[in-house]
Amino acid sequence: MDILDVIRSRSTAKSFTGGSINSQVIDRILEAGRLAPSAKNRQAWRFIAVRREELKKILSEACYGDQRLIDAGCVIAVCTTNIQYKMPNGQLSYPLDMAFAASFMMLQAEHEGLGSSLLATYDERSVKDLLTVPHAMRVVMLLAVGNSSEKQDYIDRLPKERVISYDHW
Repeated sequence: MDILDVIRSRSTAKSFTGGSINSQVIDRILEAGRLAPSAKNRQAWRFIAVRREELKKILSEACYGDQRLIDAGCVIAVCTTNIQYKMPNGQLSYPLDMAFAASFMMLQAEHEGLGSSLLATYDERSVKDLLTVPHAMRVVMLLAVGNSSEKQDYIDRLPKERVISYDHW
């Protein structure tokens, strides 16, 4: 499949049907995140794959009862190991680095025939405690992956003319 076809076919899973995911598939999804680009190739990330049902249920409570965490085959905590590093432009690198990693994992999940849903509504302290993330680290986002019970139709994007220009604004 052409990469643009994978990108066009990806949508946020609103729900999952439950069931486990083959560990080799999870390994490929995590590998996609590991191979993502990062500022100065620092790779300041750590991915925690949560597969145990009882742990996903407790994690769901830290996400204000989001059912997707329970029904997903795997929930990946995308964490940074360096919250202080700033790029030469003065911006923190970890939000971009973690977004690249999560995006690569979402595309691999789509390629594997799975749905994914990026979650950022959670009590970070509770998630950190549950997953034993060190105090100085951040849980930047959670990525739920699994068999999706519904596939959204492609949601059209803004026209190219509104978002793309060459050589000037």
